Amino acid sequence: MRSITINLKKDENVVKINQDATYEEVIEELTKKLPKLKTLYKEAKIPLHIVGKHFDNDEMDEIKGLIQNEINVEVNFDSPKDMGIHVIKDTFEEDLSISETKYIKGAIRSGNRIEFEKSVVLIGDLNAGAEIIAGGNIVVTGALRGLAHAGAKGNKKAIIVTKKLEAPQIRIANVVKEFEREENAETKQAYAYIDGENIVIEE
Repeated sequence: MRSITINLKKDENVVKINQDATYEEVIEELTKKLPKLKTLYKEAKIPLHIVGKHFDNDEMDEIKGLIQNEINVEVNFDSPKDMGIHVIKDTFEEDLSISETKYIKGAIRSGNRIEFEKSVVLIGDLNAGAEIIAGGNIVVTGALRGLAHAGAKGNKKAIIVTKKLEAPQIRIANVVKEFEREENAETKQAYAYIDGENIVIEE
């Protein structure tokens, strides 16, 4: 099983990581492939985009350093950085982790609604009165104050992750989790998923 597939094009260079590969396997294979990649890359200035598997911050830093020690190139990841919740990597269900993801930068204000059939990563805040409806996972790197509905088409494997949970309720598939005001008096990072018939929140 190959852990890494490299696809160099005129306008995009992609390193695809096998979701089932261990981090050690990724580092070992990447180390072996870097000399050839360096030869192919030459003077190109197109960034390397690493996709297919989610890494935590330390892992991203190590992979980036490994590549940049050999090649002077910008390295980008699909994994959201500085989430503070490294459990994301291990708990994505395979069918969702490899699905298409929509990335949105900046706060979503009251009255705005985002709908997407797959997963959504919001790099910013979801303000009160705003909504994200996704068929897959929802990740909010800032404060989640509005409505987040993951697995909207009935997928109970979907998750919701946020750095600050301040919403009165969240939804996964057809299950709703409501919070008393006292529960959200102190903002907290949260990882939400369905266990049985209930939404479970882990900090």
